[in-house]
Amino acid sequence: MAATDPRRYPQRQDPDKIPPVLIKAMFALVLFSLAVVTYARITDKPLAAMPDATAPVAAERMIVLEGSMTGAATVYDTEGNVIHEFDSEQGGFIAGVWRVLQRERGKIDAPADAPVRLVRYEGGRLSLYDDLTGWRAELIGFGADNAAAFARLLD
Repeated sequence: MAATDPRRYPQRQDPDKIPPVLIKAMFALVLFSLAVVTYARITDKPLAAMPDATAPVAAERMIVLEGSMTGAATVYDTEGNVIHEFDSEQGGFIAGVWRVLQRERGKIDAPADAPVRLVRYEGGRLSLYDDLTGWRAELIGFGADNAAAFARLLD
């Protein structure tokens, strides 16, 4: 039986070992990301991912949200008139937004029943603004059905 020639069959590396070039690439990506974030913070770059809040407004309405943990929600105008009542199967998203508002307002001890601004821009984009806390939500980011629930409140 002949011995195998080691020059002809080189030893394989451990198959579970990560190639050094990939490790170097990962560190390069981390350093690049850190450099970009540092530059943005030092130069006070605006949050460019947020849509322009100064776009022309097509419709705007002040509303008061009231929700429950069951998913039911009621929407009022600023005079206290009911605009729409949602049962627990329909109002889950609106009740979820109400919970977010409660948390944000609780951070600064703002009144829980203060109105928020629902805005439809000329391009059709819907946004919800809480002027007390500075919180805002671009509603299309939560899906067309959830945005439509708020769009009905403007009509």
